[in-house]
Amino acid sequence: MGAVICDAVIQQARHYERWVRPRVEELKASWPDADTVTRFRARMADEDLSALLRTTHRRKLAAIVAVADLLAASGVDTRDDLRAWLKQGTNRSALLAVHGVGLKTVDYLGTLVGGSHVAVDVHLRAFARAAGVEATAYFDLRRIYEETADRLGHDRGGLEHAVWSYMSSRPKP
Repeated sequence: MGAVICDAVIQQARHYERWVRPRVEELKASWPDADTVTRFRARMADEDLSALLRTTHRRKLAAIVAVADLLAASGVDTRDDLRAWLKQGTNRSALLAVHGVGLKTVDYLGTLVGGSHVAVDVHLRAFARAAGVEATAYFDLRRIYEETADRLGHDRGGLEHAVWSYMSSRPKP
């Protein structure tokens, strides 16, 4: 769960493969016991998460702690707990109240725990724009991707990941 929380929070505005993935993998290797919210919070209390993640970004570090605290207070300890918890709209709203957590982060958390979510980011926006889609609002783009996946008979998260992979691997102009 430590890796899930950190991945979701630190991915914002970062190059995933170069910056995020190495830090998340290092966290998993260094804190393998941080697989529940309870054990992750215990590790954070005893050790320096900032040093492990190699970041001093205070907002992101504070958001990681706040998300872990919110989940603990809500009785969420495992990936299965979080997947079920996210299905309740009021819980998504509680996450959105955490400074540094936005719509994409909440949807991405759901993906990380095995849900089939569409987390609209810069890559999905660029793909839609290149396809002539004029919608720009997060909910509108998410709905378009979800409906497209449904009509094509594809998993929503699978379509999102395919578009993200394609767009993130393209050379930048």
